[in-house]
Amino acid sequence: MVQAGEPPSGDDTSGWEELLDAACRGEGLSTVYQPIADTRHGTVAGYEALTRFPGFSEGSPEVWFKKARALGRSADLESAALRTALDARPGLPRNCFLSLNVSPDLLSSEPIQEVWDGEKDLGGLVIELTEQAPIDSYEELGPELDLLRAAGAFIAVDDAGAGYAGLRHLLLLRPSMIKIDQALVRDVDRDEARRALIGMLGSFADRIDAWVLAEGVERGEELEALVSLGVPLAQGYHLGRPAPAWAPLAPGIADRLSEKSRAQMPPTRALTVRDVAEPALTVTDPAEATDGFAADPSLGFVVLLGSNQRPVVILQPGSSTLDGPAIPGLRVNLNTPLEEALARSMTRAPAARFGPLIITDSAGRFAGVARMERMITALTGTEPSPHRHPHPGPP
Repeated sequence: MVQAGEPPSGDDTSGWEELLDAACRGEGLSTVYQPIADTRHGTVAGYEALTRFPGFSEGSPEVWFKKARALGRSADLESAALRTALDARPGLPRNCFLSLNVSPDLLSSEPIQEVWDGEKDLGGLVIELTEQAPIDSYEELGPELDLLRAAGAFIAVDDAGAGYAGLRHLLLLRPSMIKIDQALVRDVDRDEARRALIGMLGSFADRIDAWVLAEGVERGEELEALVSLGVPLAQGYHLGRPAPAWAPLAPGIADRLSEKSRAQMPPTRALTVRDVAEPALTVTDPAEATDGFAADPSLGFVVLLGSNQRPVVILQPGSSTLDGPAIPGLRVNLNTPLEEALARSMTRAPAARFGPLIITDSAGRFAGVARMERMITALTGTEPSPHRHPHPGPP
């Protein structure tokens, strides 16, 4: 049991080293989980894991992680925090993601790599790159992020609009989630400049196939402004405080969001990728793709699935491993409007720009593919229009 003594002060590093030894073994640590709201459905979409230090007299996470970095123990402390957070993962509610904070410069460190190896399947995890240290080289970071994506994880950028999380940062990292800094969210209902900037970030996120999450929502008026701007995810004390796993949204929030969503729901919907979805050959082992291509020379691609039917990559003829010709495949939800899906497609690398889109359901499971030809013909009216009905769900 960790003894809760006064932490060393000044330059006394030996006392801190002893405390860090204990914390890095996982002693005195705990995790709380703050709910993240789906603003369109009024449900919990996921949780952010936040580390606490109840076994010590110094309880500030900021102090602990700052001291660990100063003493060269960052990787050890962050890996201990990740393991503690992941202990509750087996009970994560269905269709919810779990967001984990990681310093970008530690992704390739052995302690962090051991955490991912212990989990194997990273589906449903959001790896949130924090500002514990700046990113010195995007090129060096790229392979680590690609490996995480291939294992099923999503990448998030923290504090967009503050610090180093600028537009260049977003453009080069191509995250799956952009977290808007709470300084931009504060008083968004009263400040047109903040509304304009959040709207701009939302448009950018749409074009690169990312979600936007607004942090630090503390007032109902702020939440309503974010909903009116179409921000799909929100987090903050007004919605739910950090708590033991897995707390619901604050009382009344779900009903309030549902009412707001119904009030804004159009009577008819635009064409979505659901309307042009087609089946595709899927495999769970890259080697199986070779047999598929041999059996059907006209087969242009197969979709590699990971656990829980989550798509990993699109494999093309000649692929036998993930080192072969494979493309990540742009993922779009069944309910993504066709215009939006086509706009996102144009942000892809030229070699993959006109390839098929991978369609997923709201749980991230594979639901088919959308070929560019069908999307274009559906929008131009050269294909029969489906029966129109109210928009069924979130993007």
